Order: sequence, then structure tokens, then C-alpha cells
Amino acid sequence: MAAPPDHLPPERLEELDRFLIELNRASAGVILPLFRADHGLTDKGGARGFDPVTDADQGAERAIRALISVRYPEHGVIGEEYGEDRPDAEFVWVLDPVDGTRAFIAGLPLWCTLIGLRFRGKPVLGSIGQPFLGELYIGHAGASRLMTRGESRPLKVRPCPRLAQALIATTDPAIFQGPEREAWRAVRAAARLARLGCDAYAYAMVAAGTIDLVLEAGLKAWDIDAAIPVVAGAGGLTTDWLGQPVGDHGGQVAIAGDRACLDEALAALKAAAA
Repeated sequence: MAAPPDHLPPERLEELDRFLIELNRASAGVILPLFRADHGLTDKGGARGFDPVTDADQGAERAIRALISVRYPEHGVIGEEYGEDRPDAEFVWVLDPVDGTRAFIAGLPLWCTLIGLRFRGKPVLGSIGQPFLGELYIGHAGASRLMTRGESRPLKVRPCPRLAQALIATTDPAIFQGPEREAWRAVRAAARLARLGCDAYAYAMVAAGTIDLVLEAGLKAWDIDAAIPVVAGAGGLTTDWLGQPVGDHGGQVAIAGDRACLDEALAALKAAAA
């Protein structure tokens, strides 16, 4: 395994990587029986309007938290469904058991399980799992891989030096507010092709070399932490709309496989960057 980020010993990183695979298996065991079945839909409502949560979201997060508490009781956890527990610990797991709940309840296999690990405040290990398709995108800044059908292969972004050549994506243009909306339109007009509605699966596709740029806004930590190491290990970049590292709380995010393409997009996003 390649040299680990942030001075984690290789054997420690390998141990945590194995545990991350275990967490994905446990969450999949809860989620898959409820996909395209009675998933116990509830509307959390609030300022976001329709904000769905299912028994799969909640049950999978409980399963992940239970395993962490047994194996690493000193670790912290930040999760979408059950909040924070020791968020200032040296190691903190950041969880979104079903990213793309709207896709999940529609029966579309574009939802993902996002599990990230922070070490001393920085995302160092992560996974994007799509168990219905049998795919696990996993890695750290040194190397990322796709595990599927009993096989494993390295992940690598593809070259895309010009935005005019790029295939771009966002979850939904409706997430963009005010100047963000105009910035998205400018980037979309300059790009070759845009795809919508893929949620975090689009982040995995950047790492896999099939999508060149993803733009999002209003993200929470659990929406993006897991993807940062996976994309980095494939040679890609994750920044805010000013080109800086993504903060602890998400916000505006750009994920790209090629620095030149990212820089061109950031020039169009600058006026809307918060």
C-alpha cells in the first residue's frame, strides 16, 4: 500500500481500511432488504421542504455506530441521522448511510453509502459504496480502488484539460441559490455534457474516470468527507468554489479529475463563491 497521509503508519491505515470494508458490509446488510421494498418512509420536513428519511438510513447508521463503539470506543462519530459524538476526537467517522434518499425511495440504484474517517481533523480515508451494484470505491490520498465482484482495480481520473471537453454533473440545479444558479448555468453552457441526479455516485465516477467535474452547494460534512480521500487517491481534486480545501462543514464543492478543467470552472464560479 502506498505511503499513508498525515503520518499514519501503513499498518494502521491497512487496519482501518479493513474495518471500513466491514462497516460497508454491515450497512449493506441493513439497507439492501429495504431497497425497492417497504422502507418506512418519513418526511423530516423543515426549511428544506420534503426531506425524506427511511428505516434504511436510520438502521444502517445504528449498525455502523454500534461496530465503531465496540472496535474503537475512543473514536468520534458525526452522522446525518444521529448527530455528533466526540467530534473533536483524534479519529472521527463521518457517516451518511444512504446518500441520495430520493433516489433510494424511487428505486434508482444511484444512492450510496458514504463513510469517511478524519484523523486530526482531516479526511484521510473514505468509501463510496453502492451495494446493489456490488461496488465499493475506497481509498486514501495515496491510492484508491474499486472493489467489485470479488476483484479490485486501481481508480484513476481521466485527463480533461478544457471545460469544453468535460462531462459535468450536479445533483439538482435547484440546490443553487441566487448567484450560484447563474454560475452553474455558465459552467454548464461551457461544458460538453451535463448529467443530473446522481448524488454522490457522480463523485465515484470522477474517481473512476468517466465524469470530469461535479459541482454542488449546501453540502454537509457527511455529504462530502468520504469522497475527498477517494478522489485524491485517484489523482483528482476536491475544493470549495474559491479553490481552497473544503471546510469541516461542506458548503460549495467542486470535484474534478483535471486541474486545468477545475481552474477554468472556478473562474466562472468565483463571483458566486461564499
